[in-house]
Amino acid sequence: MRKIRRAIISVTDKERIVEFARELSSMGVEIISTGGTGELLKKEGINIIPISSYTGFPEMLDGRVKTLHPKIHGGILGIRDNKEHSRQMEDYGILPIDMVVVNLYAFEKTVSSACTLDEAIEQIDIGGPTMIRAAAKNFRFVACVVDPADYRSIIEEMKENGGSLSGKTRFRLARKVFELTARYDGAISNYLGTFSDGEERTGEFPATFSSQFKKIQDLRYGENPHQKAAFYGTIPAQPSTLATAVKHQGKELSFNNILDLNSALEISREFHEPACVIIKHNNPCGVAESKEGLVRAYELALACDSKSAFGGIVGFNGPVTGELAERLTEIFLEAVVAPGFDGDALEVFKRKKNLRVIEVEAPSGDYAPAGYDTKRVSGGMLLQTLDAESASDLKTVTERAPTEEELADLLFAWNVCKHVKSNAIVFAKDRRSTGIGAGQMSRIDSTRIAAMKAKDAGLSLKGCVMASDAFFPFRDNVDLAAREGVSAIIQPGGSIRDEEVIKASDEHGMAMVFTGTRHFKH
Repeated sequence: MRKIRRAIISVTDKERIVEFARELSSMGVEIISTGGTGELLKKEGINIIPISSYTGFPEMLDGRVKTLHPKIHGGILGIRDNKEHSRQMEDYGILPIDMVVVNLYAFEKTVSSACTLDEAIEQIDIGGPTMIRAAAKNFRFVACVVDPADYRSIIEEMKENGGSLSGKTRFRLARKVFELTARYDGAISNYLGTFSDGEERTGEFPATFSSQFKKIQDLRYGENPHQKAAFYGTIPAQPSTLATAVKHQGKELSFNNILDLNSALEISREFHEPACVIIKHNNPCGVAESKEGLVRAYELALACDSKSAFGGIVGFNGPVTGELAERLTEIFLEAVVAPGFDGDALEVFKRKKNLRVIEVEAPSGDYAPAGYDTKRVSGGMLLQTLDAESASDLKTVTERAPTEEELADLLFAWNVCKHVKSNAIVFAKDRRSTGIGAGQMSRIDSTRIAAMKAKDAGLSLKGCVMASDAFFPFRDNVDLAAREGVSAIIQPGGSIRDEEVIKASDEHGMAMVFTGTRHFKH
């Protein structure tokens, strides 16, 4: 291992850089630095060599050119055990640079808020990516540091190894560089790809789309045991998601577990009162909210379809107590996800060692999922904005308007319905699901299944409301719902037979509201 004798430091993110540079200097490392970074280090009493003094050229063109110089890149790229490289470096007065400490202009942060194209262009780093790519390519001899989180471990290793870093560490640091530059260039490409001829934005979606994810873990298997799978999270990690979850106990997660946990998480966050959702095969089989608390919400959700709940995944929008944990261990469940678990609950769950207990912190403020929804298809990918629309502009289309109580149930059913595979039908009363029909090729079949589920659970549909994720193509769904005692319906509207459907509702004395928004989930 070679001792690090010379480093170049040029950072946008100044976090912990003073302490890091001071430790390097104390170990005899000569520091070359640029502009603002150099001024900061000098102010803190750390000896540096200004980049312009080292290269013999001033920083120029408003700082666009400062590190693009043979004395910099020769010092980084020179192969130390290559005699010809060593001779040329000596002939031209190029000193070896053993460490490059650089992070890049904040392009992603700049374009995440309102900015002009010119402002974005100025945040495209040139010298930084060039230096770190050069250093990463020559990782056998050069350590490249782009993440402040690595500062402490690097200093500790250098102290243990007489100022050197192992080849393993240098390779790990180099890999981080190329991950960073790939993401950085992808962000620039995505942003510029939304412009036409460098002037006007062409829309939401770029001409080419780049994304990067970091592997969180290998999974037990994919959708089926013969398929391999892994779980990846966004970079940077999004808080309050499964990517940042804490697993307290249980078997390793599978591909299907992740999908079901995510559904449980997303649905539970639709509600402000204590709420419970039970997921089976990525569809809710029972959902309820209750002012009486999570125990009561769980009882109501379970009663909707206790048969399907066997082997399911349960999600809550509040912390799980020991009392609730006792109830949850009465049946076989695959996993429980919640924003917290008290000590009593974790002790209870230990009796079910295979039960996966997943904690995902509650979001701060109103929850708003970020990013895009993606689906892979043969030869490509579908990209869309997330389905985050709420029923904020309801229109009563029948002679009778829904009562206040019916309206509350309609909104509850609508929030559940958008998370059910289409064609989706949800019956509900008193902010609990009473029957759910999912994923049928015909909407009337979904309605029949939802009614059948209610009857199997011993639940009456008299006085219930019904939600449909898309318009009714015929009046048959309304007629069936009326026979079961349904009193109000919420649906998007938009069918060529809307008048026929509305007339049927009026004939049965039912209230119907249109949302104007469809919630297909394929």
